[in-house]
Amino acid sequence: MAYIAGADLENRVGVVRLAKLTTDAGSTPDATAVDEIVQSAEGEVNGYLAKRYAVPVDLTAHPDVQATLKGMCLHVAVYNAHLRRPPVPEDITRARSNAIEWLKMVSEGKVNLPAATTPQSTNADDPKPTWGSSPQNASRLREL
Repeated sequence: MAYIAGADLENRVGVVRLAKLTTDAGSTPDATAVDEIVQSAEGEVNGYLAKRYAVPVDLTAHPDVQATLKGMCLHVAVYNAHLRRPPVPEDITRARSNAIEWLKMVSEGKVNLPAATTPQSTNADDPKPTWGSSPQNASRLREL
């Protein structure tokens, strides 16, 4: 499930401004470029979240985190859109930096997603074999 859509980015930036950032001419944003920006932002956000949570976070099961993830993802997406036509305004750079700092704290376990129930976790930092017939097999797996 996606955290944001192209329409969310359009609403945040504005159609005219997004068109200027994604096309060389015209007043309509380039849909392919917008999709790439959105997917890149979601991938970056998921990269941080994956350290602690199964990604993408299931927004159907955890609708209470939707607004937070949407906001963080939009900060990254707006920044990525502006990277296409530098320089990136300072306020946009600062918003992205703040979002990334928060995501880092989530990945380090210093902050939790604001969910009523904890989203499915992952043991990305500490994979443990759950199969094998002996401690020797587990030891060999750790060596790999």
